[in-house]
Amino acid sequence: MFHARRSLRTLLIPLFAGLALTTLPVTAAHSASTLTNGGFESDGTGTGTPAGWSEYGDTGASYTESGGHGGSYRLTHYSSSAYKVETYQYLSGLTNGNYTLTAWVRSGGGQNSAYIALKNCGSAEQRTDLPVSASGWIRIVTPINVTNNQCTISINSDANAGNWINVDDLTFTSGTTGTSIHGADISSLAKSEAFGGVYRTSSGTTGDAVTILKNAGMNYARLKVWVNPADGYNNKTRVLAMAKRIKAAGMKLLVDFHYSDTWADPGAQSKPAAWAGHSYSQLKTDVYNHTYDVLNALKAQGTTADMVQVGNEINGGMLWSEGSTDNWTQLAGLINSGYDAVKAVNSSTVVALHLAKGGDLSGTRWWFDNAVAGGIKFDAIGLSYYGYWHGSLYDFQTTLDDAASRYGKPVFVAETAYPFRLDSDDSLVNQIDTTGELVSGYPATTAGQTKWMNDVASIVEAVPGGRGLGVFYWEATWTAVTDNGWDPTDASSGNGWENQALFGFDDKALSSMSWFSHR
Repeated sequence: MFHARRSLRTLLIPLFAGLALTTLPVTAAHSASTLTNGGFESDGTGTGTPAGWSEYGDTGASYTESGGHGGSYRLTHYSSSAYKVETYQYLSGLTNGNYTLTAWVRSGGGQNSAYIALKNCGSAEQRTDLPVSASGWIRIVTPINVTNNQCTISINSDANAGNWINVDDLTFTSGTTGTSIHGADISSLAKSEAFGGVYRTSSGTTGDAVTILKNAGMNYARLKVWVNPADGYNNKTRVLAMAKRIKAAGMKLLVDFHYSDTWADPGAQSKPAAWAGHSYSQLKTDVYNHTYDVLNALKAQGTTADMVQVGNEINGGMLWSEGSTDNWTQLAGLINSGYDAVKAVNSSTVVALHLAKGGDLSGTRWWFDNAVAGGIKFDAIGLSYYGYWHGSLYDFQTTLDDAASRYGKPVFVAETAYPFRLDSDDSLVNQIDTTGELVSGYPATTAGQTKWMNDVASIVEAVPGGRGLGVFYWEATWTAVTDNGWDPTDASSGNGWENQALFGFDDKALSSMSWFSHR
C-alpha cells in the first residue's frame, strides 16, 4: 500500500495570515501567442496575481508559493474556507491547429471539482481533472483543436474548506494526444447470462450488455481463455461465441491466454491437466498449438484477434515450474512459442506481455530487462494497476512512463477497477470491502469509481511519445449471479467483485461508464 497522506503543514507552507478571501477585481487578460510564466517563477512567493495570469472568484485562494515541481515556485489553490477560483491566461494570435497543454499537478482531493481546461478555442472545451496525489507530482495533458486563433488556459477549483491543489510547469505546444483503447474485460458475461444474469440501461430497460457497453463508448473487449476449465466457460468454444458478439458490435478483441484450466496470476501459474506430465520441449509445442488453434478458429469465423496476451500476470513466469522466472531461458522459449503462433495466424495482431506491477518501477524493470536480455519477443506492455494493491498514482505514472521509454514499446493498463460501494450483493465477502482499503481521495461511490477511471486514463494518455494505448476495466459485467462464482470447480463459490462491476446491484448501467468516452 502507498502512503498518500501527509500533513498539510508539510505539503503547504503558505503564509495564510492576511490572505484576502473576498473577490478581487479581475486583472487584464494576457494576450500573446505563447504561454507566459508557465512555471510561476516570475513572482516568487506572494498573494498577488501571478505574472501573465488573471484570476476570477475567490482570488485570495490563488497564489504562488515555494515548493515548485521544476523550479522554486508553484501555483496553489487553497483556503481555510470553501472557495471557488479560476486562474487563467488568454492566448491570441495562435496559428490554428492541434495543441496540447501539459501540466504537473498535485491535489489533496475532496473538491467538488478541480481541473484544467482549454476553452474559447473555437472547438469544444476540453478538461482534465487533477488526480489525487498528495506527495508526488503527476503530469497531465489536455489537447485542443484551435480554430479561431485563440485559446484560454483555465485552472479551476470548486473546493471545500482546506482543499488544495498545486500546479506547475505548464507548456502549450503543437500536437495532440488521446488513447485508442477504452476497453473492458467481459469474460464473466457468458456464464452470467447462462445462469440468469440481467443487464439494464441506466433507465432500467433490459438489454444486451455488449450493446450497453458499446453505447457508453467501450471500443475494445478482453476475453480470457482457459484450456479445459471444469465449468466449460472461458474455453475456446465460449470465446468464439462471445467474439462474434464483440465484433458485431464494432469492437476490437484482446484474447488473454492463461495457459491453465483456471486462474493464472502472480500467485498461481498451474499447467492445464492435459499438459501436466509434459516435458519442457512438449510444453513449447503445447503453447504453440493451443495459441494457434484458438486464434486460427477466431480468424476462420471472421473475428480475428486484434491483440493477444501470451500469459496473464506473469510476474513469476508461467506454466510452473518449467516456465518460472527461475529459468529465463525456458520462459523465453515458452513465450516465444506463443508469440510465433500469434504471428503465424495474423502478423498484424499485437502481442502483449502482462505483469501485475503497475506501480512497481524496480520490479517492472527487473522483469523486462531479463526478458529483453533473454530474447523474449513482444510488441506491447500491459500492466495491472489496482490502486489499493499496486502503489500510488505517482508510482503508476513513473512505472508506465519508464516502461514505454526504456523498452520503446506502447503500454496500456490490462486491468484496473474500483468499487462503487463496499457491501456485498451475495454471500461472499468482497475483495475490497472497507474504507481502509480504498485509495485516499477516491470514495466507494459511483462518482469515486468514475474519477478513478478518468484519472488512470489521464495518466495513460500522458505517456510521452503517444505510447499510452489506453485502459481495460476488469470484469465490467461480473455482477452477483447465483452459480457464477469465481471458482470454476465450485458453482457456489460466489463473487467477490460485484461491487466493482460497471452495473449496479439493480443491474442498471452505472454512470461511471462515462469513462469510456475519455479521450
